[in-house]
Amino acid sequence: MTIVEPSVAMVELTINGETIEIGEGASILDACTAAGLDTPTLCYGDTVTPVNACRVCVVEVEGSGPLVPSCSRPVEPNMVVYTGSERVDRSRRMVLELLASSVKLDRAGEELQGWITRYEADSERFGINVATVAQPAKVHDDLYVRDYERCILCYKCVEACGEDAQNTFAIAVAGRGFEAEISTEFDINLAESACVYCGNCIEVCPTGALTPLTQYKLAEADNWRPEDQDITRTVCSYCGVGCNLELHVQDDEIVRVTSPHDHSVTHGNLCVKGRFGWQYLGNNIKRKKRHTP
Repeated sequence: MTIVEPSVAMVELTINGETIEIGEGASILDACTAAGLDTPTLCYGDTVTPVNACRVCVVEVEGSGPLVPSCSRPVEPNMVVYTGSERVDRSRRMVLELLASSVKLDRAGEELQGWITRYEADSERFGINVATVAQPAKVHDDLYVRDYERCILCYKCVEACGEDAQNTFAIAVAGRGFEAEISTEFDINLAESACVYCGNCIEVCPTGALTPLTQYKLAEADNWRPEDQDITRTVCSYCGVGCNLELHVQDDEIVRVTSPHDHSVTHGNLCVKGRFGWQYLGNNIKRKKRHTP
């Protein structure tokens, strides 16, 4: 939700019959969040620019012909919004059914599957795995995995690699239709591309198509247990910038490193050292255990 400074002018609008006041420049999605409405989003992220790719957040605005994406449409005075009309629900259901036709649902993450269940979308409406991008996961290094069977082309990774965060521009969308996928230039290995392995694309991926190798291996072994993980917040020791880290610890071992999105330095982003350079800690812990009487 947008944080409103005292100097920001307030805008009054109506959402589902309820009057809402929110700061000028906020989006309809911000207003929906302020009203306590759980709006489905897949391509939206609080650290990337909305690209309106998934269209599951669409709402009905009185006086507007087409449905509008709530994540990028700014609020206007006296705007009247409906988020649960039959038209909105039908559109969201159709989008979810189309997404279900192009990914492996059993591997596409809990978020997408949750929205499919909520909107009673028929995941087999367009056929069973008719256009599924069936391909093996790409494991080209020891840092992270690209599993495109889960990719829904939300563009969040492209934005994070571009102007929103890293400005590396190592990846983009290649191909058309059901053959479209996130790719490096000429589909070369990441090590040969412009990728700097910051992992900021992993941070914003909503389906697990981009995953740290440690998490991928644990998930494949049916041992990825986020509910059992302790998260410790600390400061990265590699340089003096002051990036905050969140260490995800499972069975006394670090299994993933993230950064808080609300931190003024990182805004959820890290470099390769901060996100992946923690193995020496695990080695020290194991060494201490071996020598402990």
